[in-house]
Amino acid sequence: MQFNNRRDLKANRKLLRNNLTPAEAVLWILLKGSKLDGRKFRRQHSLGNYIMDFYCPSERLCIELDGADHFTYAGMEYDRERTEYLNQHGIRVYVMKTQKF
Repeated sequence: MQFNNRRDLKANRKLLRNNLTPAEAVLWILLKGSKLDGRKFRRQHSLGNYIMDFYCPSERLCIELDGADHFTYAGMEYDRERTEYLNQHGIRVYVMKTQKF
């Protein structure tokens, strides 16, 4: 079974890439084209069942922008499980909480 960018998640990854939140769009402008100290980031890269907002393979770093859906008990539990899973695979997770004003 494929572990990275599984085929069954391809449509979801594409949907997420084509419908960035405003916060994701701004961050992508800053990250794309290796603008952050030459580090290459990918948008909507998946590992196992989880789709990471932004992933830097050379640093094994995931950046997650979590909005209102993540402020619920279910959302926080999902985030905890996601972070634990990614950490078990050697990926550090940096979470930025965002909200709509």
